[in-house]
Amino acid sequence: MLNLDPMIITAIMFFSMIVLMAIGAPLAWALMISGMGSAYMMFGPGGLDFLLSSAYSTMDNFLLVALPLFIFMGLVLERSGITDDLFEMMHKLMGSLPGGLGIGTILICALIAAMAGVSGAATVSLGIIALPAMLKRGYHKRLVTGTIMAGGALGFLIPPSILMIVYAFLARESVGKLFAAGLVPGLMLAAIYMAYILIRCRINPSLGPAAPVEERFSAKEKLMSLRHVIAPGLLVTAVLGCIIGGVTSPSEASAVGAGGAMLIAALRGRLNWSLLRYAMLSTAKITGMLLWIAIAAVFFSRIYMGLGAGMIVSDFINDFSLSPYTVIIIMLISFFALGMFLDDFAILFITIPLYVPIVRDLGFDTTWFAVLFIISMQSAYLTPPFGYNLFYMRSVAPKSITIVDIYRSALPYVALQIVGLAIIVLFPSIALWLPNLLF
Repeated sequence: MLNLDPMIITAIMFFSMIVLMAIGAPLAWALMISGMGSAYMMFGPGGLDFLLSSAYSTMDNFLLVALPLFIFMGLVLERSGITDDLFEMMHKLMGSLPGGLGIGTILICALIAAMAGVSGAATVSLGIIALPAMLKRGYHKRLVTGTIMAGGALGFLIPPSILMIVYAFLARESVGKLFAAGLVPGLMLAAIYMAYILIRCRINPSLGPAAPVEERFSAKEKLMSLRHVIAPGLLVTAVLGCIIGGVTSPSEASAVGAGGAMLIAALRGRLNWSLLRYAMLSTAKITGMLLWIAIAAVFFSRIYMGLGAGMIVSDFINDFSLSPYTVIIIMLISFFALGMFLDDFAILFITIPLYVPIVRDLGFDTTWFAVLFIISMQSAYLTPPFGYNLFYMRSVAPKSITIVDIYRSALPYVALQIVGLAIIVLFPSIALWLPNLLF
């Protein structure tokens, strides 16, 4: 057993974790190895008992049942072909408006976010469907790619969000309350994106030209196209209504969502063994990855906090007499910086166990802080060089769109996300109004 200063412990734990990740170790193993090494140094063989208690406390949580079911729901809907119909509907409704397909794409992304709960589903599916259709109609390639990537990132904020469920598990928050808190800011960000597209295309119509007269549709055809929103609308209403209305727990609502997704796929004639095999195998892989990371992260944070190293941040705040809002801004900057190199779940598991107690001690609402974190993760998915949506887009974009085009197309939307983040910081009631009303 060693008696080391908390600052030295911090350096050892985080440096070893970063080195392991740099040489290619998965996040779960990087957290596990650095945590086990630190526990053994400080407490001897008995320190490894923390690993057993961390694994038990992580798995003994009914909330985690919602993870595989919401993931399964999103994967089934992704393969059900529903995105094709939604894009056709938006083309009929908004194609005659300059930038109309871009605005429609944001609306589709918001709807897919409310059905799938992840960013990649909307980005990849609309990259396959909407990207070639919009390019064919003369839309500028950077406007198109930026719109799809930013719209896809709405999956973090608009419930049901997988990231919010894991956040609620780590921070011991109510999932229903977080879902309610994310709804209004998510719709606000979608409105900001749509206003940006509309203004840019009004100023320069060549960026998103309106459909020619021969491609415009009658009022009857537009009205008939609305039938495509009925099934996803009912599914979203059922899932969110069950959670926010208190009818079921999030875990039970996830079963409603999974069953509803299979029913939609069956009604569309897409429910077959190939779809189910893909959805079940992918769900098992994603859930397994998340649970291993969760166990390792809980173990890592328990060792770190148990050694008293968590007091470093508190001492730093007191020593420099930092104001509460300055601390929040520093945390948000750290999210932004980490987002350039790490994925959202890595940042979540590393920072939230440390930050949430500090936010609570500073007197801030932790539900409000959760929304700030989620918006920061949206920016992380669009921030070069390693934003995930940048690579999702690269995987489906034609060769005429370079990685530089994709990077440049994301920057205006990152700026808009920062504007949205600033609005939530200045006006917390935007995030807190609905949860306070319902809970």
